[in-house]
Amino acid sequence: MDLGLRGRKAVITGSSKGLGQATAETLASEGVDVHLVARDAKALERITTDLAKRHGVEAAFSALDLSNSANVDNLFAQLSGPIDILVNNAGAIPGGSIDLIDEVRWREAWDLKVFGYINMCRRAYARMQEDGGGVIVNVIGAAGERPTPGYVAGAGGNASLMAITRALGGHSRQDGIRVVAINPGQIKTDRLVTLLKTQAVEQFGDDNRWEELVDATFPPGEPHHIADLVAFLASDLSSNTTGTVVTCDGGSCAR
Repeated sequence: MDLGLRGRKAVITGSSKGLGQATAETLASEGVDVHLVARDAKALERITTDLAKRHGVEAAFSALDLSNSANVDNLFAQLSGPIDILVNNAGAIPGGSIDLIDEVRWREAWDLKVFGYINMCRRAYARMQEDGGGVIVNVIGAAGERPTPGYVAGAGGNASLMAITRALGGHSRQDGIRVVAINPGQIKTDRLVTLLKTQAVEQFGDDNRWEELVDATFPPGEPHHIADLVAFLASDLSSNTTGTVVTCDGGSCAR
């Protein structure tokens, strides 16, 4: 399906691997010029070179740590012209119960995943207002809907981003902007393995038993499930969708 995105420009954070890389691939395949942001310069250079070659789009990158708000400012100073789509995806909040995640680790995680999203939204929203519109897609996580003590920092951070998305998106159409979010469930990425190993330590005392925590009846989704949904929500086919959070978790939150 041609989503009518050709020629638009997207900024995608956390795009050196996993869901961010998959999203960059999907948007580039739709003819979107992409600007990738993450900390791994080598990976970003490889990915952008490949996307430009295979899809004939403009592909650039900025190797930045978005947990530092000054780097968010630097990023927007580098970006020229309108930003049609922002995909916030950077950040991986560690698993663990409240006694295992100390304050330093908790704050470091929220600086990137929570405040990083907030700062990116703030700057992108202002740019989009100036340029006449745009779409912000926040890739968050289903733990904000079903909080558990074993992922307390992530559940709290995700819930706050869900509320921020709804608060912004409920009134953003007056500025020609849509703000939406996606809550992925378990997706086959390296990040999932890391989280499951943490859970396996708490449950079994052995991180090598993480595969026992994968439900064979309801297996994890694929990265393209989220990437395809990002593209659809960013397109004009979703022009009446804003201020909402779409759950893509294979029905997990409903079970």
